[in-house]
Formats: sequence, structure tokens, C-alpha cells
Amino acid sequence: TNLYIDIRGEQWPIVYRPEYNVHFLGLEKLHPFDAGKWGHIFKYLKTAGLVGEDTIAVPNEATKEDLLVVHSKKYLKSLKCSFTVAAITEVLPMCLVPNYLVQRGYLKPMRFQTGGSILAGKLALERGWAINLGGGFHHCCASKGGGFCVYADITLLIHFVFNHHPKTVQNVMIVDLDAHQGNGYQRDFRDNPNVYIIDVYNRGIYPFDREARSYINRKVELRHFTEDEEYLKLVATNFDEALEEFIPQLIVYNAGTDVLKGDPLGCLSVTSQGIIERDELVFSRARTRNIPIVMLTSGGYLKETARIIASSIINLHEMGLIQGP
Repeated sequence: TNLYIDIRGEQWPIVYRPEYNVHFLGLEKLHPFDAGKWGHIFKYLKTAGLVGEDTIAVPNEATKEDLLVVHSKKYLKSLKCSFTVAAITEVLPMCLVPNYLVQRGYLKPMRFQTGGSILAGKLALERGWAINLGGGFHHCCASKGGGFCVYADITLLIHFVFNHHPKTVQNVMIVDLDAHQGNGYQRDFRDNPNVYIIDVYNRGIYPFDREARSYINRKVELRHFTEDEEYLKLVATNFDEALEEFIPQLIVYNAGTDVLKGDPLGCLSVTSQGIIERDELVFSRARTRNIPIVMLTSGGYLKETARIIASSIINLHEMGLIQGP
């Protein structure tokens, strides 16, 4: 694979490239997602002086061969139909667009983000931590996309780690704090005792996947409009108990910001400060135990999401939980 590249000593294990952002005939404006979120996060981090174009880790695009590590040929072939992609992204006018434009305008950015997640997995093992400013497509499994998620980057990240680092990584823990249940990778790892899943999600929203719920090792179901105090207590208690039950050599942290108060799809009431404290909580437990951690930004459907993610990353640096070169 050309995804497992080496980065220079002066580069941070923060992964991003401008091709993450979606520019698609204006159709991206019909989508609840901020199609330029990832670029906005980078801009905030650059303005703060944390990273720049020369110090960011730049990933390659996941190729068909890379994707076939997890995905079936049948599924990848189905993405050559614009209707299929329109159904996954829930942007119905996309089904009228020629597929070569769908590939270039939407699927290619998603393949770059998927490549970024896979690279971040490698860098986390080398540096102790890594952050992909994109990724976290937790509704996609090997044979089916959904919920805006076209490629199973979490499943791919973990399979690449198992395949390339079999002696150092036998167990992986997924900590999914996106507001939605991560049903995609849950289906992919349903029979795998080496992957432990803790998922804290709003039980009253998409995807309502009962079968996948049965594959979660530690399931924390929230009510609508759960606020900071209850949320942070549940995250801390269950994460601590999970780490007593299972000892991973890598933590994959799906750090969705759709838990934010006012998010139209998450329907929770966590403040921006609550999100910053949540990320600090997760990183502090991983770092004090010397467990490598890789963070993916996942869902978040308000314009202020990018600023909050950047503020959280800056806070992790100020708290000494992530260090630059």
C-alpha cells in the first residue's frame, strides 16, 4: 500500500489535505454536513500557530486495492451507480449526476479521508497519538454504506494495523462518542474478540440498528437533550470500566461533535466546553496508560463545529496530552 507513508521528524501526526473538502456543483449545500468543515479546522489550527502546510501529515488516496482489504468487489462496483451514492449520502439530486462527476466531486474526497484514517492509525503507533481531521465513517460496513458514510475507514484502519503490526497490536478498543450508534464497524467486528467496542449514543435517533447493538461490548444509551454533567459522568465511568475489562494496544476514538447543543441530527445538549472536556478525558486516560490513540472527527452538523474541534485540539496540546515535534 502507498497509504503507510513515513513522515518527517518536524511533521505533526495530524493528518489533513485540502482534497478532503467537497466541492460538488453546489449540491453539497443541500446536505446538512458542512462540506468544508475539515478545511476550516485546519485553518483554525494554522491561525493558532499549531501546524502549517509544511508540518501537517499529508495522506494519499485509498486505492481500490486498499479498499478491498475490507470492502467487497460488489459493493465498490455499486458505487459506480450515482443512485447508490445518492441514497447513501441522502442527497437525492445526486442520482441525476453522471457518475464520473460523483466520483470526482464526492467519492474522491472520501477516499482521501479514508487514506488519512489509515495513515493516522500507523502514526498513532509511532508517535503515541494521531488525529485525522476527517474520517470517522462509522455507519459504513464492508458490504453496505449509509448515513453519509461511503467507506468503512474505521474497519480499514484496524485491519491495516492488525495486518502490518501483528506483533505489537493484538487488541483494539473503539471508543465511539459520536451522537449516533456506530453500526457499520459493529457489524464488521461482530465475531472478533480482539476488538472491544464502547459506544455512547442517543438511542432515539438514526440508525436504530438493533442487530448491531447486540455486538457492542459496553453500550451507553442516552436520552434526547442529555447535558454536560450527566454525559461526562457516563463517559468517564464507562470508559474507566472498559479499560478494566479490556487492555488494548490501540484506541480508535470516534470524536463526533454532533453531541453539541442545537445540532439538528444529534439531539443532545452538550456544550462546546463539554466537548473539549470530553476529548481531554479520553486522551488523558489513554496517555497516562501509554496506550496509543487515534482520533477521527466524524459527525457534527453546525457551522461552529470546526472551531470547537480546533479549540479541543489546541487544549489537548496546552494540557500536554499531545506534543509536537
